[in-house]
Amino acid sequence: INMASFLLLIPAFMLSVVIFSGAVVARGDVLELGDADFDYLAAEHETMLVKFYAPWCGHCKKLAPDFETAASRLKGTVPLAKVDCTASPDTCGRFGVTGYPTLKIFRNGEDSSSYDGPRSADGIVHYMKKQAGPNSVTMRSEADVEAFVNHFDASVVGFFSGPDSAQLAEFLKAAGVMRDHFRFAHTINMTLGLKHGVDTESVLLFRPPRLSGKFEESVLRFTETITTHTLRRFIRDNIFGMCPHLTNENRDKLKGQDLLTAYYDLDYLRNPKGSNYWRNRVMKVGYQFASQGLSFAVANRRDFVDELEEEFGLGASDGGDLPFVTIRTQQGFKYTMREEFTRDGKSLERFLEDYFAGRLKRYIKSEPIPEKNKGPVKVVVAESFEEIVNDPEKDVLIEFYAPWCGHCKSLEPKYKELAEQLYSDPNIVIAKMDATANDVPQGFDVFPTIYFARADKKDQPKRYEGAREVKDFIKYLKSEASHIPVVSGVREDL
Repeated sequence: INMASFLLLIPAFMLSVVIFSGAVVARGDVLELGDADFDYLAAEHETMLVKFYAPWCGHCKKLAPDFETAASRLKGTVPLAKVDCTASPDTCGRFGVTGYPTLKIFRNGEDSSSYDGPRSADGIVHYMKKQAGPNSVTMRSEADVEAFVNHFDASVVGFFSGPDSAQLAEFLKAAGVMRDHFRFAHTINMTLGLKHGVDTESVLLFRPPRLSGKFEESVLRFTETITTHTLRRFIRDNIFGMCPHLTNENRDKLKGQDLLTAYYDLDYLRNPKGSNYWRNRVMKVGYQFASQGLSFAVANRRDFVDELEEEFGLGASDGGDLPFVTIRTQQGFKYTMREEFTRDGKSLERFLEDYFAGRLKRYIKSEPIPEKNKGPVKVVVAESFEEIVNDPEKDVLIEFYAPWCGHCKSLEPKYKELAEQLYSDPNIVIAKMDATANDVPQGFDVFPTIYFARADKKDQPKRYEGAREVKDFIKYLKSEASHIPVVSGVREDL
């Protein structure tokens, strides 16, 4: 019997995996590649996202469902593939895979770039759709331009005089570098730009139509000579506008600044008018404070339920239909608007006036300050951190722990013994803080970690990197403390 006849005898549901000469072709919508077939199968696809993984890897298992879902949604647009590095070590070695999972973008079989996008199904789909097709889409008619810019994301469109334009060449070069993050299109028909006031070679940035409003321009013109550097700077400085839509995909870019965010039932697909109702009120008030260094955004509360509960103590059912407003600064300081968001915007205006006048109390997630704290290991909470850890008269060794952490539990008896040996020293405090239940100040990377805050260097806490036996801690403190430690009631020499 030949192979074709054999396959006809196999029920369809058994054909999810077919093996030829040791090469697995497909399972579900994710292609399975290996040493035997990677090169020739990858070369068949203009763009492909490949996951290099190991079956035992926990992070790989966590990613798998989202990767499968993304593959199904991207089917026919961008293929997704995976390589088991325990079964195909040669392929993984050739592409420098040293950790799992590693995601790489391939173009026509060549390693193009590392994938640095989100790892949720929605994020992968959104990111990889941008990877499909050319670096910049060619526009041939006004309808092409309108269809391209009428998009959920911002669009960058170049208008050039002809195919030999030097500025077009630079534009395409820049698009190749930045295509992972922005949408590019171009035309060599200058008349297509007349509607937007284009009469010379130009690049226009079109903000998403759903975010257009009377407080800012929806289309901005780039006026410098085109280089990758100048165009990137222009896009970066202008793409979000005065009050962008904060999402899980752009959160890292937006949260690197002092940012006010209004969270509410925002849904631009089903209710664009209602979504802009509160955004317009944020913009109206924010416009008055635009020059004071605070940025503004709106977000769908449902997209950030866990973060709002973890960072601001807001339950899923709290707040009702009105926006919940927060400010988070670059330094990690947090503030919440406690007054109800009024439709005339006056409550938001008062909140901002208090913020800029320094009258707001920071929001700090903290356990209650212990009524009794006389044990050898001092319990620190967020509300007492400044008083205990930043006491300028004392050296403080502090452990940031998690109740579920096995290493923390193993350390506990040794850490307590250390504290008992140093209990009589008035200059040294041995402390601990539950990093899951309290906000941890900037400068401390947690957890689990141990830091030493010397009395005269509170602004320079040092991470403890040594061994975790009592004798090792004591040796460290003898070297780093501002005073000679008193161990077991006896002052010891350095």
